[in-house]
Amino acid sequence: FARFSKYHYHRIFQKEVGVTVSEYIRYRRIANSANMLLYTDEKIIDIAFYYRFETQESFTRSFKKYYHLPPGQYRKIIGKLTLQREEIVLKNEQLLKGWKLSGSHPFNYQMGIDRENFHKGRASGFLKSFTVQSQGEFATMMQGFKAEKYLGKRLKLSGFLKSKDVDGFCGFWMRVDDAFHDILQFDNMSDRPIVGNTEWNHYHIVLDVPKNSAVIAFGVLLSGNGQVWIDELKFEEVDKQTPTTNIDFSADLLDEPTNLSFEEWE
Repeated sequence: FARFSKYHYHRIFQKEVGVTVSEYIRYRRIANSANMLLYTDEKIIDIAFYYRFETQESFTRSFKKYYHLPPGQYRKIIGKLTLQREEIVLKNEQLLKGWKLSGSHPFNYQMGIDRENFHKGRASGFLKSFTVQSQGEFATMMQGFKAEKYLGKRLKLSGFLKSKDVDGFCGFWMRVDDAFHDILQFDNMSDRPIVGNTEWNHYHIVLDVPKNSAVIAFGVLLSGNGQVWIDELKFEEVDKQTPTTNIDFSADLLDEPTNLSFEEWE
């Protein structure tokens, strides 16, 4: 965004993320402070000053706006709930509501909820490898829903992702199928992959939903080793002026049969 003016950047940021830059910075400061309240013994006033609040009172007012509790009560009440949840983590988080684990080698991956590492709120989802042998193996944390409400529309999936030690690639994916399970639209961010270690960033996919669509599937994909976190997903209808990210597989096809005698060279 170095080529844009400050005004233009702020306008694009608000359009994509849904909040102003200042509001985004504010709720990220609060989210990080909530994390410190639960997982450190730092004093509340020190947390307030660390995140550049002028007084503990101003920090408390801002914190209550997002979490509906003052910082002290949040640490006491939510801290106890977090410990109780962690004791039964395998039972609860292997059965994430709405989500399922799939892919080429799903048994080599784990999905779950991370209450320590999140972008906003109190938790994020994660997908990580634990017995992966090669970058060719992949898994996805996914779900699907009926396309009926979105027929003839252009649909945008957006959200935040963070990665750690990804040696293949990761990213959002979205697919639109018809009733015969034929793919009508597809994007898995393979042309803009997330690799290595990245902080929370905003990503999106835009696909058309043709009139003969039946199912919309989506999720986060992890190929190879590493871990990816996912948070604050959102679906919204966009206008036809918004470019799609659909992968056009026909772009790689030749116009006609070529070099059938094997006598031609590059």
